[in-house]
Amino acid sequence: MNYSVFSQKIYNALLNAYKRYLRTPERSLDEACKAALKIKEIEDQHFNGNKIDSNSPMYTNSAMDYFKSELKKQLRLVRMRLTEFKASRFFFNESIQKAAEQYGVKYSDPSSILEKLKFIDEVTAKYNTYDDEVIASNDLSINNSNIANATVEISAIQRRPTNSVNQIPNNIIPNRTDGTGVLPRSIFSTINRLQRELDPNAEQNVVQNFRQSQRRTIVSVRFLLILVIAPVLTHQLSKPLVIGPIVEHFRGSSQEVGLFLNYEMEEEALTELEKYEQKIKFENLIKSSLPLSAEEIEHRLQEKVHELAEEYRNTGTNAIKNVFADILAVGAFSLVLIFSKREIAMLKNFFDTIIYGLSDSAKAFVIILFTDMFVGFHSPHGWEVLLEGISRHWGLPANHDFIFLFIATFPVILDTIFKYWIFRYLNRISPSAVATYRNMNE
Repeated sequence: MNYSVFSQKIYNALLNAYKRYLRTPERSLDEACKAALKIKEIEDQHFNGNKIDSNSPMYTNSAMDYFKSELKKQLRLVRMRLTEFKASRFFFNESIQKAAEQYGVKYSDPSSILEKLKFIDEVTAKYNTYDDEVIASNDLSINNSNIANATVEISAIQRRPTNSVNQIPNNIIPNRTDGTGVLPRSIFSTINRLQRELDPNAEQNVVQNFRQSQRRTIVSVRFLLILVIAPVLTHQLSKPLVIGPIVEHFRGSSQEVGLFLNYEMEEEALTELEKYEQKIKFENLIKSSLPLSAEEIEHRLQEKVHELAEEYRNTGTNAIKNVFADILAVGAFSLVLIFSKREIAMLKNFFDTIIYGLSDSAKAFVIILFTDMFVGFHSPHGWEVLLEGISRHWGLPANHDFIFLFIATFPVILDTIFKYWIFRYLNRISPSAVATYRNMNE
């Protein structure tokens, strides 16, 4: 009775999940339309039906920050749901439509879908360049913070031979005053600095740049936490709540079926049983009291066998759970990356700011630390421990031939990539850091 109830619950859950999958295009479009309606409500109630403009004098900076954050959230939701709508419609065919009709799932007529898409386009068309402007402002603030580094690099490039002109980085655009002129460049830099300091809007610009930098830092740190917490939380929750009951149900409670997942677990159990048997016999020989009989020794061995069987059965079950939980965790991590393109761009700019802010010796220290850790002399031991741990985590036998082949090839490939990156990119971005790296490495 319990088995039939449990099977019925699983069938109902799978059926509801399948119906939800069939309604994915309809549901995604409705949610995108609701997000567009919220943007339209903000425009009608607070901006007289016009575009949400950050330069509007109607509200204070705090109020505009609220409207902009709400606009970002709704635009992100529209983009995510439209992507989900397009992806689900790509797999929509006649067989799926028949299955939907069979299970009572109804779709809207094409005219209704076109009206919703037209409404969404009308609302979001005026904000198509919104995310690009935000990212561009972040890039501008980063470039402003690296003016000194760019000046040094341009000076180094100007001292190179003529055939190395093509090696000028794309992110460094020489100014007219950077070339050789009648007056030194420092005079022009001083004049530009005085102009910025005498500008009546200088304080407002500084505050605005600080707010952009603060907002970028907050978004980047929050996104980093999401990247870590989302897969870990998915793994920890799905393993005991979803995967655990299903695996234990199909694996059954029989002690004979699926006891060992691989031969290594069986060998470990036999070795442990032999050690236990030798221990009993040794203790039996050195005891001053009456020794144990053969029947008592056999009874103890049988108890140990049942204990080992239960232990390794739980180990195998846990390994199977880890495989499916890791798959779900990777899926959650991938979904976060797919629907966070803007956050990824801001995170990249955030890391660029941190890396460019390091001194040359600090950059060389970080490079040497990572290269020695992953491709250094002692790295094969770490790779071996890591691969054996992953095999044990998934209940797979540790194939030492594969591990040795991996250690003989993968660190070499990484080392080649590191050296190419240093030669191709870091040598252009920061040649002084490369020189410091070579001196420290020698």
